[in-house]
Amino acid sequence: MFSAAASLVPSQNDQQHDQSSDRSAERPSARPVAQRDAFFDNAKYLAIVLVAVGHSWEPLKGDSRLLQAAYLLVYSFHMPAFIVVSGYFSRSFDASPDRLRRLITGVAVPYVIFETAYPLFRRVVDHNPAQEISLLDPWYLTWFLCALFIWRLTTPVWKLVRYPLPLALGVAMLATVTPAIGDDLDLQRVLQFLPFFVLGLCLRPEHFRRVRRRSVRIAAVPVFAVALAFTWWAVPRMNASWLYHRDSAQELGAPWWAGPVMQLALFGCSLLLTACFFSWVPGRTMWCTTLGAGTLYGYLLHGFLIKAADYRGWFDHPALHRPLGEIAVSVTAAVAVTLLCTAPVRRVFRFAVEPRMEWAFKRDAATLAREREKGREGEKGALG
Repeated sequence: MFSAAASLVPSQNDQQHDQSSDRSAERPSARPVAQRDAFFDNAKYLAIVLVAVGHSWEPLKGDSRLLQAAYLLVYSFHMPAFIVVSGYFSRSFDASPDRLRRLITGVAVPYVIFETAYPLFRRVVDHNPAQEISLLDPWYLTWFLCALFIWRLTTPVWKLVRYPLPLALGVAMLATVTPAIGDDLDLQRVLQFLPFFVLGLCLRPEHFRRVRRRSVRIAAVPVFAVALAFTWWAVPRMNASWLYHRDSAQELGAPWWAGPVMQLALFGCSLLLTACFFSWVPGRTMWCTTLGAGTLYGYLLHGFLIKAADYRGWFDHPALHRPLGEIAVSVTAAVAVTLLCTAPVRRVFRFAVEPRMEWAFKRDAATLAREREKGREGEKGALG
């Protein structure tokens, strides 16, 4: 799937730490206080709803050209939006021990857990004991965790080079003409989506403020209308697999030169629609704002509901292949992923999504030195 979930984007702890780190540079003497930005939480929540709804459309879209057009439209920007935000909140990643620990516990460990859980789930629910478990071949929606791990590890490189975005685009274009990359770790997706992550690294708060101006919100209406009309026209003419960014041009049956061309064209279109999406995201605190902290939970867990319905044949019911049925499925998916982002669900599944693993890491030498120094000072005070 084209999806995420970044958090789905960075987790709540990552976002708070990144924001507090930015503020600490301005007030080195003050203790940083983590504050969440309602705009980004709203954006993550709305994006995860689109992810879940898009997944629910996959078994139904073959019967409706309009639904297929809406599917193409959503898939052209919902993951780019997630990835841009992921890059934005990765700007302060510096490969320090503390950040590496959070990268392992917040991304790598959940990847291992869910990459194992989804195939086991299929074995049981779909009665498919032959389903393999492979940590090298991301299954369904776990590819994003694998990609986010790799992207964040390379963040210092992109912050070092002079022209990071053109370089990332060049890497993505080369990936589209290299079928030998194979399926290990879904590296095609990692490389082809890389420019959106690097773009997020390059963005600043003022860039998001610019796309949220009233003039941009108004202009976004005809842009989305034209985009929907174009996707309706493209349904019988375009291979939707281009939007997944998981195959090279040769694997899609296209000439090699089509890969770089489509990569640039889709990057431009996705960037435009992503900007329009951000322009509509409310910047104030709303009922759904707190759910933005739980988008990783909604992302990783909603797949079990979608797959269970698919394995059990629930999507085959004729009523669901009519307009009212498609609307009902969309609403159900939106409500379900909303519930999966709530605090009670996060408390139950925190062990798998945001595990606390202090036992697995060596204690930081600097921290130990500070504790010893405090201990010596305490002893001196007691003697005095």
